[in-house]
Amino acid sequence: MSTKVKICGLTSVADAVAAAEAGADMIGLMLYAGSPRHISLTQAAEISRALPPFVLKVGVFVNPEEALVSRAIAECHLSLLQFHGDEPSEFCTQFGLMSVKALRVQNADSLTALENYATDAFLLDAYSKSGLGGTGEKFNWDLAVAAQKCGKPIFLAGGLTPENVADAVKKVNPFAVDVSSGVESAPGKKDAAKVRAFITAVRAA
Repeated sequence: MSTKVKICGLTSVADAVAAAEAGADMIGLMLYAGSPRHISLTQAAEISRALPPFVLKVGVFVNPEEALVSRAIAECHLSLLQFHGDEPSEFCTQFGLMSVKALRVQNADSLTALENYATDAFLLDAYSKSGLGGTGEKFNWDLAVAAQKCGKPIFLAGGLTPENVADAVKKVNPFAVDVSSGVESAPGKKDAAKVRAFITAVRAA
């Protein structure tokens, strides 16, 4: 099965539509106020409405209130929920949608958290002191290979670019790759040429 592509941190309809037209399988909508790519529910709903039905809309949250997640599901027609904070497993899985728990990987010990979650998939991102994601930092992909033993789909994130994503796909063979800063001209502003190059590299790999 070919690796899926998730373009995360979209802040405009134009960038989201361009990513979909380039072949993105998933679009990430950042609903965490602490992110430079944060958008309101109104903006997220507008982006979601503009996307083709076959593109999955992923709500990205960090320690959200339950009410915010419920509103986002209803107003933005989300397909998938992604949690980047300290949310327990029960919180992530209570909404009736597929859920992804993001883990910030620092070393092999970081993978022990895989045993504590009943989410449908895991996203592995690089541990960074500068932020919870979208930092452009990568981690040891050998740890992502080891994480495959959990038996659930793995989304690989962290420092991916059009230049290195083919190597990542060949080494890890993840269910999906997730990119944000690696295809941007500025935080939240996607570079259409980089998005196309990224997706082309994944498909070729």
